[in-house]
Amino acid sequence: RRLDSINEDGDDEDTNYGSNPFKDNQVIKVFDSDESEEELTVRHELTQDQKHVLKFLSSATLKELLSMPSCSRKKADAIISVRPFTSWQDMVDKFQNGKFLNTEILNSAQEVLRARNVVCKLMNKCRRLSHQIKHAVAANETSVKNQPSLLSSELHLAGYQLVGLNWLLIMHNQQVNSILADEMGLGKTIQVIAFLAHLFETGIKGPHLIVVPASTLSNWANELAKWCPTLRVQQYYGSPEERKILRVSWMIHDGLKEVDVILTTYSLVSSTPEERKMFRILHLVYVVLDEAHMLKNMATQRYESLIKIGAKHRILLTGTPLQNNLLELMSLLIFIMPELFEGKKEYLKSLFSKLPKQNNENDGLPKFEKDQVSKAREIMKPFILRRLKKEVLQDLPTKKDETISVPLAPLQRQRYDDLIRIYSNKDKESFEEQGLSGVGIVTELRKAANHSALLRYHYTDEQLTQIANKLAKERLYKETNQQYIHEDLCVMSDFHIHSLTCNYKSVILESGKFLKLDEMLPALKRDGHRVLIFSQFVIMLEILEAYLTIRGHLYLRLDGSTPVTTRQDLIDEFNNNPDLFVFLLSTRAGGLGINLTAADTVIIHDIDFNPYNDKQAEDRCHRVGQTRDVSVFRLISKDTIEESIHQVALEKLQLEQDISNPRENDETEARHVVTLLKRALGLEAKKTDDLDVKKTEVSEPS
Repeated sequence: RRLDSINEDGDDEDTNYGSNPFKDNQVIKVFDSDESEEELTVRHELTQDQKHVLKFLSSATLKELLSMPSCSRKKADAIISVRPFTSWQDMVDKFQNGKFLNTEILNSAQEVLRARNVVCKLMNKCRRLSHQIKHAVAANETSVKNQPSLLSSELHLAGYQLVGLNWLLIMHNQQVNSILADEMGLGKTIQVIAFLAHLFETGIKGPHLIVVPASTLSNWANELAKWCPTLRVQQYYGSPEERKILRVSWMIHDGLKEVDVILTTYSLVSSTPEERKMFRILHLVYVVLDEAHMLKNMATQRYESLIKIGAKHRILLTGTPLQNNLLELMSLLIFIMPELFEGKKEYLKSLFSKLPKQNNENDGLPKFEKDQVSKAREIMKPFILRRLKKEVLQDLPTKKDETISVPLAPLQRQRYDDLIRIYSNKDKESFEEQGLSGVGIVTELRKAANHSALLRYHYTDEQLTQIANKLAKERLYKETNQQYIHEDLCVMSDFHIHSLTCNYKSVILESGKFLKLDEMLPALKRDGHRVLIFSQFVIMLEILEAYLTIRGHLYLRLDGSTPVTTRQDLIDEFNNNPDLFVFLLSTRAGGLGINLTAADTVIIHDIDFNPYNDKQAEDRCHRVGQTRDVSVFRLISKDTIEESIHQVALEKLQLEQDISNPRENDETEARHVVTLLKRALGLEAKKTDDLDVKKTEVSEPS
């Protein structure tokens, strides 16, 4: 294999702390509290580890100090305050006697430096392989000019898709794994099918395994049947009993001889010990992993199950850029170059579990991490093929993007302003007493900016008692304690209470965005357009359903609660029935791997914190197969927190680079929450910094 020569090269890399100062098997700590001063005096010379730790702690920046396990901001400031260190003993004395300091910090510094050395060595190994692949791609000795004959004669690969096929073949011939990262809507599924068809024609018939999110299982099955009906595809899905029958067939009766492609979901690959074992020992040629950003953390059980799948080769598919985060880049590197990381994965997993989480903004990283992120990005380039629609689809219909500032309805405006006044006047203790966090406040303001019925204003406790009394007499609630009914009502929104009392038409229409929809939808319907409406909130979809019913628009709905087995039926029904005017979708569930090119208009009812989730939603209809120009409308409630969310989203998009990532960690989102609260409430920095901005669920499950 191409990797053999690289593994034989040895670890000849130089780091900032000398040549290989910390061998992987070295565990002697730089400071031992049991060692006496006499023993230190007798030894005279410092070990190499101690010299490097002294140098590091003498010159490390604040960010570098904070990268040490268990080093708080107070400890880091204390270290800086007692510098310079004239000797090792001087440093030890200061750490033993200084406020907030202790000698365990010395061993933490050693751990950081050992980790840096391991990362440097692995990066340099990867870099050599990267150079080999780069030269192979440049030479391009493999050139397939026509699509595989196994593909349907009625369907044709686009030019850029044929290029993608050739690139996959180059990676295959070099015996390395790859990441196909074309922008959403460019047909990564089709390129993979063409690649598997070419392998079949050259005698490599599988079996192959394709792992996908549950929401895209039917789409993959349809595309495989349409593009290459010759391939024998078996879906590994269904009830536990049905899956057991397949396992017995494959494992005991050699049934895999009749299967070219196994199609299954992420959840089923690691669902039970029996399934984990089966996919570990099956003799697979390729495993294809769709939506590969699910591999961003090597410490997860899912990652562990996927990396153990017994396939010779791996292809990762993702439609979003990769992340500016060392943990996630290293996780991907390990996955596509497992041989180079043999024996190091567990150490790296332990390392990253101890170090503080980093955000995805390169400017916020310590210099070492920033350098390694840049190196990892450079290393990964030859293993990644990413094209954008604007680069390869000159004939793709245009996409017009418009942000519409929508005034709140009068009563909605009054209630939103009331919330602002309430939150602005509360102190930290008041928030804690009510169980409110920074994220919780943002969520409440988002709800108020979208529809008053998402909160509770209309009903007093006395009215809820009366409603509970009436409901207790209904057949549905006859066996339920009236007190329990009242308790349930107390936590419901106005919309849910109105739904129970069948009296909600006036409340439904009390929304600035619905007033805007009253302007937009009749004109769109008149001109023959069809519409996708996306929302973050499941309850908002329920209110939108009520609105569309009142206005007489035919619609379908899909969200996270929609059974996977019926999702493709809904998609097909919308695509094939022109009488269906609107498709309601939750942004998360409706944004992955769904083809809705029958629509040409997208309305983002409420924007996501992460603009790439909205972009995924847009690409449900702006993709290969679209024949009409696409319009995207974002509804932003004027003079509300949504304007701040939109501004943060624009800032994120401006930071996008060739290989960067929209998917953020908890710390990044927490920082954005503080920013949003400052803008929305007009609070001073100190007051918002005091708020608890720990990650909570921002939107309802979808």
